[in-house]
Amino acid sequence: MVDISIINYDEINLTDSLLVVGLYEDSDDLDYLNKIRSIDLQEKISKLITATNKNTKKFGKSLLFLVKDDKNEYLKILSVGLGKYGELNPNKIRQIGGIISLKAKELSAQNIIISNFYKNTIDNVESIIEGLSLSLYEFNKYKSNTGDKPNYYDICNINIISEDLHTELEQIVKKTLIITQSVFYARDLANSPPNYLNPAQMATSAISLEDSNKVKVKVLDKYQMENLGLNGIISVGKGSESPPKLIILEYNQGISGEKPILLVGKAVTFDTGGISIKPSDKMDEMKFDKSGGCTVLGIIKALSMLHFPINVVGIVPSVENMPSSSSYRPGDIIKMHNGKTVEVLNTDAEGRLILADALSYGVEHYSPKCIIDFATLTGACIIALGSNVAGIVGNDDELIQKVVHSSMESGEKIWQLPLFEEYLELIKSNIADIKNIGGRTGGAITAAAFLSHFVNEVPWAHIDIAGTAWTQDGTIEKSYNPKGATGFGIRTTVKMLEQNLL
Repeated sequence: MVDISIINYDEINLTDSLLVVGLYEDSDDLDYLNKIRSIDLQEKISKLITATNKNTKKFGKSLLFLVKDDKNEYLKILSVGLGKYGELNPNKIRQIGGIISLKAKELSAQNIIISNFYKNTIDNVESIIEGLSLSLYEFNKYKSNTGDKPNYYDICNINIISEDLHTELEQIVKKTLIITQSVFYARDLANSPPNYLNPAQMATSAISLEDSNKVKVKVLDKYQMENLGLNGIISVGKGSESPPKLIILEYNQGISGEKPILLVGKAVTFDTGGISIKPSDKMDEMKFDKSGGCTVLGIIKALSMLHFPINVVGIVPSVENMPSSSSYRPGDIIKMHNGKTVEVLNTDAEGRLILADALSYGVEHYSPKCIIDFATLTGACIIALGSNVAGIVGNDDELIQKVVHSSMESGEKIWQLPLFEEYLELIKSNIADIKNIGGRTGGAITAAAFLSHFVNEVPWAHIDIAGTAWTQDGTIEKSYNPKGATGFGIRTTVKMLEQNLL
């Protein structure tokens, strides 16, 4: 794991290090460099910058300088463009952190020193650490030519200069790296190919999180689910040789008897669409249809190491949606866990069926105080909001606004969609209580309208991460989101739980 430390000026050793400085477009202030050793870095760097193109200061640009010190030795200085002074914010600082790490990796620099070119507030330091660490994620598990070469993430040392707040900032480093590791864990699961990670392996990974003092894990198999009437999950999983699992994780560190927060995540380890089979183009990306469940597991992993004094239950229905002679069919009617009947019109609208059963089970067995679910649920959400913003729909505006507020701080953008009565009308069935699709229009919302039948009156927010769970067409490049799974939703949710917003 990357080693990140908070240091004073008197702890700085520039020998064999890469010193990072920040340049504003509308400010030449480099006074923060004057306290570094005895050389006049400010004057020397200013001269070099004056001689370079003005584009060097534009946001995200970087340039390597070599500067002689008082011993006539060359020091490596990396300048990073910060844009305009008044426009730097935690989201941009997070991006800058990722740019620094990726450039340092390119230069094979193992010791990096981050000068205090930004204001060392708690939020800013948290953001730069997130960028520095999240950007170094790699998924090389299945590459045959990596050999024994160590991951750069495990060998680089990063030092952040700060004159004060050392105790607080050291705690921020510790907390942020725990969250980063949880995001990496979720990314690893989501990136895993379907022939290696099926519902059984998903359950095995969840069991690895079990801790007798903090996290209890229970896995229901096909026969247990049949006895409980979890027919939505059973039906979707019928076509696969890999039987479905319902994974339940209990984190009880809050007041005994206090109602828990319920987190539910869709985990379709591979989605062919079933009988209503998808086009072959980009079907390989359907390994990411388990991302909602991966997010829930990542949150539980973070909680187990952060020791927040709360009660949280995570439920992950995991299936593989395959076409076969035993698959469920368009035209089938399924009696769900809560007794409602569903007319199946499209077997590719499977995520809402497994989520519905999981939501109903969670409400019945845990009486939660609120519910948040995460799911790569609809392509319609991508059409509505693109690949950079998740949609949120629910029955409690206060809960939704808490999620949205936290997402703006984490940089994981979420936008509220309405849930008017008209959308509920669109999923009424002529021969069952409801149907599993509501037509082409408003598809992201009618999917949420379907789920609303299974939460009773519990405050609930559904987050559709179909566009944000992995990098895809239209995804804006972010230094801290390498290609593949993003782990979207973990940082937002942990921030809410830490601030006791739920």
